[in-house]
Amino acid sequence: MIIIMERMKKDNLIQDKSKQFAIRIINCYKYLAEQHKEYILSKQLLRCGTSIGANARESINAQSKADFVSKLSVALKEADETAYWLELLHETGYLDNDMFDSMSADCTELIKVLTSIIKTSKN
Repeated sequence: MIIIMERMKKDNLIQDKSKQFAIRIINCYKYLAEQHKEYILSKQLLRCGTSIGANARESINAQSKADFVSKLSVALKEADETAYWLELLHETGYLDNDMFDSMSADCTELIKVLTSIIKTSKN
């Protein structure tokens, strides 16, 4: 019972954090498009950064434990891809240090939470 309650807390945590992160990603995309006229890399960031929350949300209605783990595993892959695009945008001068550090920290936190949920769910 305690394990189930812990998983539910983490599930709600990932829902909230991934949605807030998606909002930040959308705002970052708007900034990159409007201020830097950068559309290619930022579109990739938008796609994968918002996909994290969409896949986490899908996991709510998973048909089985395996389906739940699968949906969150996709979210984890999208989070890792998001980290890549953030690094690339930073290293090419589109994102300043403060913006990158903040968004990268949030992305890393999502990766850690998703990894924890997936490991717990597999046991």
